[in-house]
Amino acid sequence: MTTSARHDSKHGQNMVILPLENGDRLTRVEFERRYQAMSNLKKAELIEGTVFIMASPVRHRSHGQPHAYIMTWLGTYLAATPGIEIGDNVTVRLDADNEPQPDALLRLEQGGRSTVSVDDYIEGAPELIVEIAASSAAIDLHDKKKVYRRNGVQEYIVWQVLENKLDWFSLENSEYISVCQDENGVIKSLVFPGLWLDVNALLTGNLAQVFAVLQQGLQSQEHQDFITRN
Repeated sequence: MTTSARHDSKHGQNMVILPLENGDRLTRVEFERRYQAMSNLKKAELIEGTVFIMASPVRHRSHGQPHAYIMTWLGTYLAATPGIEIGDNVTVRLDADNEPQPDALLRLEQGGRSTVSVDDYIEGAPELIVEIAASSAAIDLHDKKKVYRRNGVQEYIVWQVLENKLDWFSLENSEYISVCQDENGVIKSLVFPGLWLDVNALLTGNLAQVFAVLQQGLQSQEHQDFITRN
């Protein structure tokens, strides 16, 4: 029996589970059922009831390397900040029509909008989500952005690799507002105090500067206050 079918012992018959296809219109329950049956599938998402499947293999400079940079940046913040969790391509159950698998996320362990389900999925909106996009034409800056906004993701970062651009959005009055760099070219998270990013350094691959600025954030009073509250 293949992975696309299973045996229904009650009726003595094989019940076929159809494979996921790009563009399928499914409920979240049916999406999960089919996704779990396709063990060879790397990544699939349900966005506004439509299935999107990531093609394999993943390119190095347009996705793999930027993804690694972001995970290292977030992981360094995690190491210095108790009470939070990081996620790498974790499935997130947002609502009945949306189950994305964001490239990276940060969430509060206690007192946030998300929880970890009994079957080990994130349910609800993490406080911060990062997506690595090829360009501004990607779904990340359109349908996903609307979904994350509607479900209350507080901060949303999209790195458009081919256009060498990074957008950081903050949720204010149920709308996403672009967060501007300060006079030093740094963006500071409003949800996770001390999470500072030198945008130009990241875009040019100057990781030493990225982490020097992050260390400044980790040594700031706002980060110390956050640790105490948390």
